[in-house]
Amino acid sequence: MAFFSKNQQEPVPEVETKVWSCSNKECSGWMRDGLTFDTTPECPLCKSPMESEIRILPELQ
Repeated sequence: MAFFSKNQQEPVPEVETKVWSCSNKECSGWMRDGLTFDTTPECPLCKSPMESEIRILPELQ
């Protein structure tokens, strides 16, 4: 017996989002810009400096 949902989930829109990305090439740490209080944060994983960049991410609501 197959189950089919009548309520199809709508895809989450993706938008250009400013993020902080770790400058250490061996680390994959990053965070959204609005989730830090520091003007130039350090990576919470490896403590390296972070650089500002733009990524396409799901929109937060």
